[in-house]
Amino acid sequence: MTTVGGVNARFIAIEGLDGSGGTTQLTRLKAAFEARGAAVMVTREPSDRPVGKLIRAQLAGELGDAVFPYLFAADRRDHLDAVVLPALARGENVLTDRYALSSFAYQAEAHGLDRVMRLNQDFPAPDLTILLDLDPQTCLDRILARGLPRDRFETLDRLRTIAAGYDAAVLACEGRWRIARVDARGTADAVAERVFAVVWPD
Repeated sequence: MTTVGGVNARFIAIEGLDGSGGTTQLTRLKAAFEARGAAVMVTREPSDRPVGKLIRAQLAGELGDAVFPYLFAADRRDHLDAVVLPALARGENVLTDRYALSSFAYQAEAHGLDRVMRLNQDFPAPDLTILLDLDPQTCLDRILARGLPRDRFETLDRLRTIAAGYDAAVLACEGRWRIARVDARGTADAVAERVFAVVWPD
């Protein structure tokens, strides 16, 4: 558990490729915490703070990939200071839809994994990072089924590159981060049961 000001609460990140079901599982995990009588707050990265809004506006915009590691690091610092750490200090469990592992996976191609990790070295690791494991083709099929405009990361080639980036990031974080890979195939209910099993293993 993360201890902030003497208060214990859990900081959990859900990660995975676009289309792997992260938002769905975050909603179900929030409901499971509430069913256990636990205070819980849900957030996301890019955040809904000023830098996060800029990032979201530019994901399909003109900024080059080399700029994003710096923007994400700035947003993460602000997100931690303004949202995550105050919630943990209040005793609220914090569930975030993406955190630093996404930066390691998505941005390593432009800057190299070591450099992206250095940009994020001062940020705390979550108590648990859940990596939803789903093959890139299935993720793309789900993305296409939404019928929404796609951003720069939502192509099969990019998804394959990012999947390899997650593999490299998990290895690089070994021994320092608690990361649980969860099979994201099957129904949302089946995946939720696997998620709950790693959040509450006893």
